[in-house]
Amino acid sequence: MSSQLNTAGISKEDQKRLVQSGIDLSMENRCGSYLQMNQDVVDAECRQEGIEVLSYKKAMEKHDWLREYNWKAVSKEKDEITKYVAAQNDPKGYVIIAHKGTSNILPIQACLYLGRETIQHVHNIIIAEEGAELHIISGCTSGGHVGPGAAHYGVSEFYVKKNAKISFTMIHTWTENIEVFPRSASIVEENGVFLSNYVCMQPVKKVQMYPTATLKGENSVARFSTIAIASPTSFIDVGSRAILEGKGSSAELITRAITKGGTIMSRGDIQGKTSGTKGHLECKGLILKDGTIWAIPEIEGMVVGTELSHEAAVGKLAQEEIEYLMARGLDEDEATATIIRGFLDIKIAGLPDALQKQIDATIDVAEKAGF
Repeated sequence: MSSQLNTAGISKEDQKRLVQSGIDLSMENRCGSYLQMNQDVVDAECRQEGIEVLSYKKAMEKHDWLREYNWKAVSKEKDEITKYVAAQNDPKGYVIIAHKGTSNILPIQACLYLGRETIQHVHNIIIAEEGAELHIISGCTSGGHVGPGAAHYGVSEFYVKKNAKISFTMIHTWTENIEVFPRSASIVEENGVFLSNYVCMQPVKKVQMYPTATLKGENSVARFSTIAIASPTSFIDVGSRAILEGKGSSAELITRAITKGGTIMSRGDIQGKTSGTKGHLECKGLILKDGTIWAIPEIEGMVVGTELSHEAAVGKLAQEEIEYLMARGLDEDEATATIIRGFLDIKIAGLPDALQKQIDATIDVAEKAGF
């Protein structure tokens, strides 16, 4: 495996944007990688025994049994985005498989780079077989020069088998001309754990996504954590849904949203279909400059014995907190930044240190840029 990610054709400035998206160009702290530039698959490899990182095309050629997973979590007919991706004669994207009982200490990175005015489309399949543990960081970014007309269509299907775990952290560093439409769903079996973390703190024209986790297995778990900041020209429509079908299954959906003049729609839905299930949904929003935050929580209890809760709050920075910090030596800007940093500080239970540090580093970069 190469010791350095192949970034030929990507400018030094855009390589910095890759780093901001969580991509380790040196590969020192990654065990595998997938790199797609526009529609060209540049790299797909892994040095961790028992884990495969393949392009979608090669994976389908190598493993006939993958047909059983293809378009099973996400329907081809879901919407115009999925129909477009399914209709491609030369599908792109990656397949990551952690075979039975394997795990990766260093995460795998998946980099999707959009460098011209086109539609980038991917179809990804991620599988953690029984007893396996899989950690992935997906860095998605575009060149700073890319103009209107560019878009990203991404379909991702996750399969968490019995006693398995997947943590998936997606960091978006797009530009204000890009429209982004992820479509993803996960199926979690007995004692399986699915952790999904989404961070979008840079300007983007539009993001629209609503990933769904179906907790089929007994005592299965899903946690969604979202951090979103909307610049004045951004429209960010993000949410997550958990369907509690297995006895003892549980879910937590946490969102931190900030508008600097743009619009954020924060959706959440938990469906309790079986007795003995638990779910909690939380959305907190800050309005730093006149903009809009919609908090739309939904909880649907369908049987006796399911316990569901939600809370939502949208407001401004508390002046008394700013004054408290200023009284202790900080100027107003420093006090404001400290409060915002604390607001965004989500510690995710069960997330490997390498991924938590990457989320923290992304927030640090945005903080230094004045959010």
